[in-house]
Amino acid sequence: MIINRVIALIAVTSMTFVIGFGLIKAPEYKSTNAAEKAPSMQDKKLSQLGFDITPLTESEIQEKAKKLSPEEAKVILKKGTEPAFCGNLVDNKLDGTYICRLCDLPLFKSDSKFKSGTGWPSFFQPVDPEHVSELDDSSFGMTRTEILCARCSAHLGHVFPDGPKPTGLRFCVNSISLDFVEDGNPLPGSPAASSLKTAYFAGGCFWGVEDRFSQIPGVHDAISGYQGGDDTNPSYKEVCSGTSGHAESVEIKYDPAVVSYDELLAFFFKIHNPTQGNRQGPDYGSQYRSMIFPTDDQQMKVAQDFIDAQQKEGKWSSKKITTEIMAAPKFYKAEEYHQDYHLRNGGHCAIPE
Repeated sequence: MIINRVIALIAVTSMTFVIGFGLIKAPEYKSTNAAEKAPSMQDKKLSQLGFDITPLTESEIQEKAKKLSPEEAKVILKKGTEPAFCGNLVDNKLDGTYICRLCDLPLFKSDSKFKSGTGWPSFFQPVDPEHVSELDDSSFGMTRTEILCARCSAHLGHVFPDGPKPTGLRFCVNSISLDFVEDGNPLPGSPAASSLKTAYFAGGCFWGVEDRFSQIPGVHDAISGYQGGDDTNPSYKEVCSGTSGHAESVEIKYDPAVVSYDELLAFFFKIHNPTQGNRQGPDYGSQYRSMIFPTDDQQMKVAQDFIDAQQKEGKWSSKKITTEIMAAPKFYKAEEYHQDYHLRNGGHCAIPE
């Protein structure tokens, strides 16, 4: 996303600049209106903060839109812009959370708000990058990056590369697209992840492990990353070199009412070979070792009992099972191009014989 990219500023002489929602050429970014895409594998899509960001259907959006005034509908549904310095949240200095006017999804926090002088509420980052989607906007003869609520596609405003550190971005938002919840008051709704549990598995290239687990009923999210090493915030290059000590792992968010931890363990042993040591098929290196990272004492016991049982009797009992068990250390999410790799590029990793 634009948030994670280094923004190259082009020469002033080649740039037309108008304050606020003016003619600023934002970095090219191709996206799709989130509300037009249906989830392909999961019943729900959860953000990093655990909120349900599954795109709403058109009928759900229209139902929520019934509460909007004509002025709100003009901006939120028809991509309008409120007059500068007229919004009721421009000068709001209270501590709290700015939420979507249409669907109540948390979008920005007061600690990322800054005074831009443009006449619209301005923020240097969202509360969660997954809560705000982006869309190329070439309307009115300008090239801009529109920002929308990732759940209901409500028009929020635009993002420009002229904000303060640490992001260098200015999320320029219409007050009318937001509601404000002051700290100390409950947010409408709660994170959908409150009933979910987390499991971590490493078994070769994380593309395949993530792909397979994401298709299990009850698994709400699978994220590729790194665990089990010494380096902080390791890069893919560092992990592949073997110097960081990390294994390619996958974070699993699952609903224990639908799929149990025991079932996840059994599936893990189905999709990889736990007897190969520092490799998995043609992939060699310590980053491809087989590991289980329990998150609590219960998972630890279940994992140890499972390995013991598999070593005595099961598909892999004739060889030494090399799968390591380690209490879950910090999980580092891998670079964005690793996420949903097979979903975006096609193909699947073969299940071992």
